[in-house]
Amino acid sequence: MGDHLQNQREPQAPALLRNPAQLAAFGFGSGLSPWAPGTVGTVAAAVIYWYLLAPLPLWAYSAVILAASVGGIWLCGVASRQLGVHDHPGIVWDEFAGLWVALWAVPASPLWLAIAFVVFRLLDIAKPWPVSVLDKDVGGGLGIMADDLVAGAMTCVTLHLAIAALSGAEALT
Repeated sequence: MGDHLQNQREPQAPALLRNPAQLAAFGFGSGLSPWAPGTVGTVAAAVIYWYLLAPLPLWAYSAVILAASVGGIWLCGVASRQLGVHDHPGIVWDEFAGLWVALWAVPASPLWLAIAFVVFRLLDIAKPWPVSVLDKDVGGGLGIMADDLVAGAMTCVTLHLAIAALSGAEALT
């Protein structure tokens, strides 16, 4: 899958603010960071998680993840087409949804949020199998979202295994 479509256009902050799809796809401006936009976008997603999503009951949190994921396929696809670039580095909605998947049913604490952040970013950057396959072979909005959603799911499983292991270790002491 090529990284670029024809007619690549770099987003500018004023234009981004007038375009709701690009504004959301660029993580409400966090994706405009000149340094590590994916990481900055993930920080923004963590802030939203902590203040708005962590207090939700699990069923509502699950609904937010579903809406962010399905809506993100459309959102990232639209922004990508408007910019003329497949998976522009500033499109960070996929990081938002991926981190929120990573934190599904994980205890809301600064420690678990920090661990989720680090593990998710490592998986998103390193792109181990199957993340790498999805990143390389799937196009459009689905391709932009899929690798981050799988990295988020892998992070979530890792966290739940760690939580279970720590719970088991506490039971032994």
